[in-house]
Amino acid sequence: MDILLKRAKIIASGDKNHLQTKDILISKGKIEKIANNVSAPKAKVIESANLHVSIGWMDIGTHIGEPGLEHRETIESAARAAAVGGYTDIAVMPTVNPVTHSKSEVSYIANNQPSNGVRIHSIAAVSKNAKGEDLTEMIDMSRAGAVAFGDGLKSIEDSGMMMRALQYAKAVQKPIINYSLDKSLAHDGQMHEGDVSVSLGMQGIPSLAEQVAVQRDLYLTKYTDSELVMHCISTSESCDLVKKAIKDKINVSATVAYLNLIHTDEDLRTFNSNLKVRPPLRSNDDRKSLIKGLRNGSIQSIVSNHVPLEEEQKKLEFSYAGFGAIGLETCFAAINTYLSHDLSLEDIVNALTIGPRRQLKTEIPEIKSGAEVCLTVFDPSIRWSYESRSKKSISANNNYLASELKGKVLATISGSKSTINL
Repeated sequence: MDILLKRAKIIASGDKNHLQTKDILISKGKIEKIANNVSAPKAKVIESANLHVSIGWMDIGTHIGEPGLEHRETIESAARAAAVGGYTDIAVMPTVNPVTHSKSEVSYIANNQPSNGVRIHSIAAVSKNAKGEDLTEMIDMSRAGAVAFGDGLKSIEDSGMMMRALQYAKAVQKPIINYSLDKSLAHDGQMHEGDVSVSLGMQGIPSLAEQVAVQRDLYLTKYTDSELVMHCISTSESCDLVKKAIKDKINVSATVAYLNLIHTDEDLRTFNSNLKVRPPLRSNDDRKSLIKGLRNGSIQSIVSNHVPLEEEQKKLEFSYAGFGAIGLETCFAAINTYLSHDLSLEDIVNALTIGPRRQLKTEIPEIKSGAEVCLTVFDPSIRWSYESRSKKSISANNNYLASELKGKVLATISGSKSTINL
């Protein structure tokens, strides 16, 4: 099916058509023509009052349930949620059952790609069963197609293991993705340590627990001359440390979870378990520092931090509820709704497109005639409601259910496959 985008504003930093409004004709999986006025009577027309288009969005660190936890999320359901949320590519964490800790599990993902054209990339485990005890066969998994290595939202605690992992990853020119947290300082904390945790009588997770781990990981990255992606940093101190490390030419980059850009620990006074996430929502000063980090280049990517959980894990007293929220379908819309005065649309799109691909060293698509198509089509002005009956994820642990959001994805087009949400 040919597709014609009418009067679409192109967001593609560095491209000659950046911020230009053009018609784009797509045929047989390629961009056939970009011009001011394209006629294609038989094409499916996508148009809107404020139509925008960028290269397809990519998410780092998506959690799925398949294999083993399909009641939370399958590959197909995650791909449907990703497409509706604007993603053409997602790099999935290894913490499924069995853990993606050998080449056979990496091959399982590679051989079970979804039917809608969303590409699933494997982040393979650093340690066997993601327990932080024994290193995996990282070279074998790299050859099988792993794009990076990490233990999901389980911090690699052992410094010796972290050092060796960085060395092995360097040998195959792949990054380590680590969620940096010193568990001995975090203890069994349920939320950010601060005035709110004290007033609610909740054990807190101090910023120091992240800061100490980030500093250690930066030392090890410099020592091994390897590459590290600091996943989901959440504190002002982490922003400062990463910014200085980049200035000092240490090969490090960072991601931030979208909820940490929007919400703070103050939003937990009502014990909303759908905002009980890891990393925890922190202070407003931390939130502002994360936004500043995106603007000044200290943080390269915004991630959905999509963690599906069954209802039984969330409908509990706050202290017993599981950590995590789904976000593939609402990441862009929520940022666009609540942060449009803090981040430009170009900043947001760059953090959803260029940033993650550079961190994972995957090919960056182009918007030009003859190129294979990989596009996200959206209208940042459309208001819509995220409803249970229309969501694509199997799980429902999302703060924005039944909420009105601004900014809707109208289509994702990847090769010969497309998802159109008109």
